[in-house]
Amino acid sequence: MINFHIITLFPESFSSYLGESILARAQKQKKINVKFYDPRDFVKPTKKQAGKDKPYLRVDDRPFGGGPGMVMQALPVIKAIEKAVANAKRAGASKTKTGTKSAPKIKIVFLSPSGKQFDTQYAKETAQKYQHLVIICGRYEGIDARVKKIFKTEDVSVGPFVLTGGELAAMIMIDSISRQIEGVLGDFNSLEETRVASSDVYTRPEILVYKKKKYQVPKVLISGNHKAIEEWRRGQSK
Repeated sequence: MINFHIITLFPESFSSYLGESILARAQKQKKINVKFYDPRDFVKPTKKQAGKDKPYLRVDDRPFGGGPGMVMQALPVIKAIEKAVANAKRAGASKTKTGTKSAPKIKIVFLSPSGKQFDTQYAKETAQKYQHLVIICGRYEGIDARVKKIFKTEDVSVGPFVLTGGELAAMIMIDSISRQIEGVLGDFNSLEETRVASSDVYTRPEILVYKKKKYQVPKVLISGNHKAIEEWRRGQSK
């Protein structure tokens, strides 16, 4: 089981994706666990805000050196990470193959467009090595860089592009890493990256008629010749 600890200002943005299909089932079966930590929960209302039902809890400020936008303050994020790490440690040691206990392995990731490229190999290694993954989602112009120095985080990017926030990137990581955990996909052989798989797949009917034109499944796939099918798939994957 792997535990995802997500530091985010918008935990509700995850609910629709994590609450459906494979990831929802994985959580019910305790293959994965996802917990959220909102930095706003670690900010106290000002004296003027005291007593208000929904005070605005500020977690950002203007960047030193000038520039557009706002930067997430370090302290609320630090406190959220501390809470996540404490929960991970409180979860207890895990049993090794020899029956002995070891401290839970925790990894802290700082999502950044300039970080290390996230890929399937990264997902696989993370699923194999760690029981707890803390993912820090930035917003606005980013997070005070001192957070990275304090926790010695690993900068990770999901692609050569910039997003409005880290939430989408975190969901990509959760999805990709979860697939590497045995039992999440039901049949572990469903992992496309571990078998010869074509980018093109087909199902019934054998002949699809659309606007009076017929579209047929490649004959090799209905030939029953498994060797020829594997060769076709290998060629398609290239």
